[in-house]
Amino acid sequence: MMEKACLRTCGGTPVLTYPLDQVRYKSDDGRLLEVFNPLPSFTPEQVTALREVFDMRLFSRNPVDKSGVWRYREFLSAFRPYDNVVTLFEGTTPIYSMPVCAAYAGMKELFVKHQGENPTGSFKDNGMTTAVTMAKKLGAHLVACASTGNTSASMAAYAARARMKSVVFIPQGQIAYGKLSQALDYGAITIQIDGDFDAAMSIVQDVCAQGNIYLLNSINPFRIEGQKTIMIELLHQLEWQAPDWVVVPGGNLGNCSSFGKAFDELLASGFIDRVPRIAVIQAEGANPLFQSFASGNRTLVPVHAATRATAIKIGNPVSFVKAWHAVDVSRGVVEQVTEEEIAIAKSRIGADGVGAEPASATTVAGCKKLVEKGVIRPDEKAVCILTGHLLKDPDYTVEFHRDELYLDAQHESSVTGTRKIDTRGFANTPVRLPADVKTILEYIDKRK
Repeated sequence: MMEKACLRTCGGTPVLTYPLDQVRYKSDDGRLLEVFNPLPSFTPEQVTALREVFDMRLFSRNPVDKSGVWRYREFLSAFRPYDNVVTLFEGTTPIYSMPVCAAYAGMKELFVKHQGENPTGSFKDNGMTTAVTMAKKLGAHLVACASTGNTSASMAAYAARARMKSVVFIPQGQIAYGKLSQALDYGAITIQIDGDFDAAMSIVQDVCAQGNIYLLNSINPFRIEGQKTIMIELLHQLEWQAPDWVVVPGGNLGNCSSFGKAFDELLASGFIDRVPRIAVIQAEGANPLFQSFASGNRTLVPVHAATRATAIKIGNPVSFVKAWHAVDVSRGVVEQVTEEEIAIAKSRIGADGVGAEPASATTVAGCKKLVEKGVIRPDEKAVCILTGHLLKDPDYTVEFHRDELYLDAQHESSVTGTRKIDTRGFANTPVRLPADVKTILEYIDKRK
């Protein structure tokens, strides 16, 4: 008889297990938990048959088939039966060919999978559908998270769909209004606290523990279950031909961790025979995983995070150990990029007609740097994960193109806060002209 799904530790020995219906996020010895899915070892015939099922579901009207997460529910056994799923038809996000970005990065071709085209505009929806579904199964009525913006928007939306109340903890002055407006509109109780994301993450854990509130940050193992389907869908879209590289931004490191888990399960079950290499890209000012990778010391040394890419402005990532496992299982690498490199890469993404928030642009910037270092070959196939939509942080984009982009959005008087980010001639500066046809046509002619 097949072993049942359970929660278990994902690093160190011994492996500790817990039942799915026990509300916990860490083991008794403090390690993060993951969902163990007792997948069978598929025969080639079974793999072919299941791939055909996935194909047929693309054309189904069933809500669980239309979702780019629940479509792959054979890899989500912990949520059986699938009769009470909370979904906004998340996933099914496109892959774009990016010729401008490819030329900028020095590659023959470059692709992006745009998770910003999810219902609330970020990859968080892939994990929130599974996490809120489990919250509902467990009978939770109140859910909470700490957030730099995207998590709060997603949690508030899915909680509203599930008729739950949500509580958001945000670092004061460190959240883009495009994201804050979503949490407010979806009805979340929104609390600004003094300090950064890491401080918010610390207090939300205490509040949830003492207030019997279900926590929905990526410390929650059911979030990772949904996010792993991003890679299953990617492989499906590529007709099950794995790319050479998957490039992902590194913040709290839940996405990287989930990708590693997806590849683990797909490989162990015989569903794929080759794993893409994962490249995790961090902002230079929020780079604890990069520092660990560069030094070879696998101990997390938190940093004081400073970057305008607010979605990854995290100095003490909770999924650090899981991320290391993902890097190991994929023979991956970790790189860092500067604020200027992020800003310019973001403008190159826009030049391809695709819009993304700053954190997403670390991927294209990272590809360029890794090609220059000879880690990625120009002829290899790389897919960059764009994690959030352009309109998540429109102020950043306008400031860049007006050549008024600073490390601190408030331009506060501090050593780093007044540092201007160099646009290096890539700014598309708006102009003011008189309402005169001849003058306007002359200007347009010069800009052709």
